[in-house]
Amino acid sequence: MPLLTVDHAELMRWITSLMWPFVRIGALLLAAPLFGARTVPVRVRVGLALVLAYVVAYVVAPTLPAEVAGVDPLSLPGAFVAAREALIGAVMGFLLQMVFGAMAMGGEIVALSMGLAFASVVDPERGASVPLVGQYFVVFATLLFLAFDGHLALLVLLLDSFTLLPPSPDGFGAAGLWEVATWGSEMFRAAVLVALPASAALLVASVSMGMIARSAPQLNIFAVGFPLTLMLGLVLLALGLDALAPQLESILETALLHARDTLGAAR
Repeated sequence: MPLLTVDHAELMRWITSLMWPFVRIGALLLAAPLFGARTVPVRVRVGLALVLAYVVAYVVAPTLPAEVAGVDPLSLPGAFVAAREALIGAVMGFLLQMVFGAMAMGGEIVALSMGLAFASVVDPERGASVPLVGQYFVVFATLLFLAFDGHLALLVLLLDSFTLLPPSPDGFGAAGLWEVATWGSEMFRAAVLVALPASAALLVASVSMGMIARSAPQLNIFAVGFPLTLMLGLVLLALGLDALAPQLESILETALLHARDTLGAAR
């Protein structure tokens, strides 16, 4: 019975067909929200990346472009291809991660208006200390992200990225990096819009407290104003949940579309 013989070219084809998708997918799972949380074990991320790389290599894009099919992963051109694939995956994950950063920033703005900026907790996803209201916004955004099937939409975008931007030794492209930079300004705007209703109402309450303190100097405004703004802020957060859900859905949809446009611009 003849033994199975595999030459060097065939072996390298098998390795590269899995390696380039694995690098891009692994970088995305490391940078993306929910998948890149510190609470997700590394073995789970590696196993999921291997499964998705197998799907990409043998179902989505079974044929690699000719310019990377014969590239040795241990050579200098192979290092450039790996760096490009890691950058593409990190950019896609980073664009969605910025949505949750905008929610945390919006919560921080509201916390400053409420007087709760000193109350902070440790974010288990990032391992950093964030204001309590910001963590409330992030948890709410995470639940809505799962309810809107955002994790499935992210995986669909990942699989489509190998058709929109297949592995190549070329660079990522300045146009794609510019799209990432412009998305940062959009997230600052989104954070302000998220915090604007509660912050505006709390600003009116603070101005009213200032007018009362001006007209009645004997009143201890610090003993009255802080509990009032705190209770008003909690009421506003509860009332704003209905409006926050469609707003976050719109931001997530825009983020996915922007990530797709970034891949198209990086050709």
